[in-house]
Amino acid sequence: MSDPTILLAEQGGIARITLNRPDRLNSFTAAMHEELRAALDKVAGTARVIVLTGAGRGFCAGQDLNDRAVSPGEAVDLGETVEQSWNPLIRRLASLPQPVIARVNGVAAGAGANIALACDLVIAGRSAKFIQSFANLGLIPDSGGSWHLPRLVGQARALGLALTAEPLPADKAAEWGLIWKCVDDEALDGEVDALAARLAGLPPLGLAAIKQIVRTTGERTLDQELDLQRDEMRRLGFTEDYREGVAAFLEKRPATYHGR
Repeated sequence: MSDPTILLAEQGGIARITLNRPDRLNSFTAAMHEELRAALDKVAGTARVIVLTGAGRGFCAGQDLNDRAVSPGEAVDLGETVEQSWNPLIRRLASLPQPVIARVNGVAAGAGANIALACDLVIAGRSAKFIQSFANLGLIPDSGGSWHLPRLVGQARALGLALTAEPLPADKAAEWGLIWKCVDDEALDGEVDALAARLAGLPPLGLAAIKQIVRTTGERTLDQELDLQRDEMRRLGFTEDYREGVAAFLEKRPATYHGR
């Protein structure tokens, strides 16, 4: 039997999902998409935080072109691959109630870069690079790339990254606001573990609401946003978690949250 292309470990409310094709820089096959869907299904109702990373020396090199081999002169429907595999993955990462942390431990290229950008928080090792490699093949930044890039770094930088396919070092990605943080490679695990543990100990209903409202704010006017804020504060203020948080603060003790 072949090795699993996705590794899953869950402990203390933290689910760690590892893309596991290190010999191919964790590039995706159709089977890998299926395994990742199954892993996300498994932890969707139990984990409080999800950490997504890659095995070996890279995060993800995007689509494995060998899995979608094209002979000279042969046409292939790339839209079908996007519709069946990549679009559902990006939508899933955005809609999960849990915070999703991308631990970028090396190159993140093509759709692999855009998987990272679809996560809620991206922490990268200093040696990592983000590459919008699509222009080299006559393609566009799929997997949410053309949507996330201009919103994160502005049109000028988005066009520069997409048109030139130049690698963007992790420290500059953090400076530009493309990712949350760049740390030394040897500090990456500790930084990600500490962040995941912190998030796992916070009220899950509140974190889910923050994720949803921030990700959808562009759909609303200021008046609509203010009304939604009122409604969400009312809803969250009636939760057991809010009452526990206030009680713990007043009693000067750690709070324990149950997502109720």
